[in-house]
Amino acid sequence: MAIATVNPTTGETLKTFEPLTSEAVEDKITAAQTAFGTYRHTSFAQRRQWLHQAADILEATDRVAEFAQLMTLEMGKTFREGEAEVRKCAWVCRYYADQGEAFLANQFVETDAGQSWIGYQPLGIILAVMPWNFPFWQVFRFAAPALMAGNVGLLKHASNVPQCALAIEEILGQAGFPEGVFQTLLIGAAQVAAVVKDPRVQAATLTGSEPAGASLAAIAGHEIKKTVLELGGSDPFIVTDSADLEEAVATAVKARMINNGQSCIAAKRFIVTPGIADAFEEQFLATLQALKVGDPLAEGTDMGPLATADIRAQLQQQVAAAVAEGAQLCLGGAPLTDQPGYFYPPTLLKDLPPDRPIAQAEFFGPVALLFRVPDLDAAIALANQIPFGLGASAWTTVPQVRDRLIQELEAGCVFINGMVKSDPRLPFGGIKRSGYGRELGIQGIHEFVNIKTVWVK
Repeated sequence: MAIATVNPTTGETLKTFEPLTSEAVEDKITAAQTAFGTYRHTSFAQRRQWLHQAADILEATDRVAEFAQLMTLEMGKTFREGEAEVRKCAWVCRYYADQGEAFLANQFVETDAGQSWIGYQPLGIILAVMPWNFPFWQVFRFAAPALMAGNVGLLKHASNVPQCALAIEEILGQAGFPEGVFQTLLIGAAQVAAVVKDPRVQAATLTGSEPAGASLAAIAGHEIKKTVLELGGSDPFIVTDSADLEEAVATAVKARMINNGQSCIAAKRFIVTPGIADAFEEQFLATLQALKVGDPLAEGTDMGPLATADIRAQLQQQVAAAVAEGAQLCLGGAPLTDQPGYFYPPTLLKDLPPDRPIAQAEFFGPVALLFRVPDLDAAIALANQIPFGLGASAWTTVPQVRDRLIQELEAGCVFINGMVKSDPRLPFGGIKRSGYGRELGIQGIHEFVNIKTVWVK
């Protein structure tokens, strides 16, 4: 895949980049290793200052608009959602600036030693392989804890958001982080293996598809290097008879269509019990029909285009396969061809037999799957009947039902009466084929440090 900005609203190629040569990649790794030798000894106070300065840059009114527009031009999210993403990046910078030192403080433990404690020390160069769908947030939620811990970062961003990648490197440089501490590698996927294998690179994190995660993990496993993977999801959204219907419907639409439907933690399978099923389907369908699809830079647009032509084509193949396997098409179901760009409408499929292979797949676009089940047991069983385990949302006002859902849903996070979302204060990640390890929270900053036992007589 070429490294280029292709505006998904028009299909126009705006800017192309030549991938770095092997020699240029070597120079960047050398610069990172040199920087780490000094940066690891900087104080928490200094790192805190630099992270707050990065947040200041992100929150400046003119820069918020600049970065939001850049995201819209490269991957098609609405300008409004881009603005929110930029501000969330500032939040994660401030969060780790303020909490990082406490998260990494020595933990003293009483043993037979005179003194013993657990220390947390940086590892060195961490490679981040990041996706296009949240091109700023995915990077900053890695960079903020990694840099606060004293590591240095190399970013291999998705090839369709190169200008976002370069902008993030520029922001961190302007904030004061020394040269070489955070660098973007404009390289293709085929060049990643050599970076992972480089002995100076200590660990890697990847957010993306299952095949990409499996490939990176295999290479890192051979090299015996730590990885964190955040992969796909087909999150259930369970609506029980006791749910607040209006709030559940409004949240369901947002949870499915956020980011033009392109989110790993988007609700994708809507599972409803008998007493609320008819009303939920009617209101859900009506709300989806009312969404405005169009120019993501325009005021009032609810959904922009998909990020690439290939993504749209794959989504259409999945919808066709679902219909062929018995799903009923209630809304949408075909690309919008009356305008340029990669637009796909809100789509609702219902009654897809859950034992069909397509029911196990992740639909990475604005397609909702609606399932009716006879009771709570069946709802939980269907929710868990997939290879993924990223997040789950469930709606009830009955404490006993709530407790069952929390205990029995197989996911890295469960949200009761709310939309699944990432939050700097809480760990984020999945189980099963959704990956392993955690980002964010205290757990996230501990993923890429040497957790060192110290025993002193």
